[in-house]
Amino acid sequence: MAESPALEMQGYIVQTLKDDPTVQALCGSRVYDDVPPSATFPYISIGPATEVTDNPECIDAIEINIQLDAWSRNVGYPEVKRIASAVHTALHDKDVALPVNACSSLYHANTLYMRDPDGLTSHAVIQLQAYVERRP
Repeated sequence: MAESPALEMQGYIVQTLKDDPTVQALCGSRVYDDVPPSATFPYISIGPATEVTDNPECIDAIEINIQLDAWSRNVGYPEVKRIASAVHTALHDKDVALPVNACSSLYHANTLYMRDPDGLTSHAVIQLQAYVERRP
């Protein structure tokens, strides 16, 4: 059975971030798909993702755009910017081995920093882009 490229990529991202010593030092293992109501700050959450069919040279390929969100309640942007930098270092331009599909690239596309309307939370929106060849 074919595996969802986006699901495989999400699994890779979550495991890589949980295993990364710098991310661990900043967030522990708090990398969530569904953030629990009692989550301790800071943490990283999986945001929206898109898949776009991209068939160059007759290859069944998908462009995946994945959003990660970093959240902090420390004063100002320093902590959330450190987390975003650690995510970039852990994931940008790395060799990615997926169980079924083949990832040809994973890149950091951009990061947006903002304050949330609650006036307490700093937020980094981290956009990643991956190209994955579907395998049966």
